[in-house]
Amino acid sequence: MNKNQDIRQEIAKRRLRQYEVAQVLQISEFTLSRWLHSKLKPERRERILKAINEAAERIGI
Repeated sequence: MNKNQDIRQEIAKRRLRQYEVAQVLQISEFTLSRWLHSKLKPERRERILKAINEAAERIGI
Protein backbone atom coordinates (compact mmCIF):
# COMPACT_ATOMS: atom_id res chain seq x y z
CA MET A 1 0.00 0.00 0.00
CA ASN A 2 1.28 3.46 -0.89
CA LYS A 3 1.92 6.00 1.81
CA ASN A 4 -1.05 8.23 2.52
CA GLN A 5 -3.27 6.06 0.37
CA ASP A 6 -6.30 7.18 2.39
CA ILE A 7 -5.66 10.82 1.43
CA ARG A 8 -5.18 9.86 -2.21
CA GLN A 9 -8.44 7.91 -2.11
CA GLU A 10 -10.26 10.86 -0.55
CA ILE A 11 -9.04 13.13 -3.35
CA ALA A 12 -10.21 10.59 -5.94
CA LYS A 13 -13.54 10.01 -4.17
CA ARG A 14 -14.27 13.74 -4.34
CA ARG A 15 -13.26 13.72 -8.02
CA LEU A 16 -10.57 16.28 -7.37
CA ARG A 17 -7.11 16.60 -8.84
CA GLN A 18 -4.01 17.08 -6.74
CA TYR A 19 -3.43 20.49 -8.30
CA GLU A 20 -6.83 21.66 -6.98
CA VAL A 21 -5.92 20.65 -3.44
CA ALA A 22 -2.47 22.21 -3.85
CA GLN A 23 -4.06 25.51 -4.91
CA VAL A 24 -6.06 25.64 -1.68
CA LEU A 25 -2.88 24.90 0.28
CA GLN A 26 -1.07 27.58 -1.75
CA ILE A 27 1.70 25.17 -2.69
CA SER A 28 2.73 23.61 -5.98
CA GLU A 29 1.29 20.32 -7.16
CA PHE A 30 4.84 18.96 -7.05
CA THR A 31 5.17 19.87 -3.36
CA LEU A 32 1.89 18.15 -2.51
CA SER A 33 3.03 15.08 -4.40
CA ARG A 34 6.28 15.02 -2.41
CA TRP A 35 4.34 15.38 0.85
CA LEU A 36 2.16 12.41 -0.08
CA HIS A 37 5.24 10.27 -0.70
CA SER A 38 6.42 10.57 2.90
CA LYS A 39 5.01 10.04 6.35
CA LEU A 40 2.93 13.06 7.31
CA LYS A 41 2.93 14.77 10.66
CA PRO A 42 -0.58 14.97 12.14
CA GLU A 43 -0.74 18.75 11.64
CA ARG A 44 0.13 18.53 7.94
CA ARG A 45 -2.25 15.60 7.46
CA GLU A 46 -5.10 17.62 8.98
CA ARG A 47 -4.20 20.63 6.84
CA ILE A 48 -4.40 18.51 3.67
CA LEU A 49 -7.74 16.98 4.68
CA LYS A 50 -9.18 20.45 5.31
CA ALA A 51 -7.89 21.57 1.91
CA ILE A 52 -9.62 18.60 0.27
CA ASN A 53 -12.90 19.66 1.86
CA GLU A 54 -12.42 23.28 0.83
CA ALA A 55 -11.50 22.36 -2.74
CA ALA A 56 -14.61 20.19 -2.99
CA GLU A 57 -16.77 23.03 -1.69
CA ARG A 58 -15.26 25.46 -4.20
CA ILE A 59 -16.32 23.31 -7.12
CA GLY A 60 -19.62 22.30 -5.59
CA ILE A 61 -18.99 18.65 -4.75
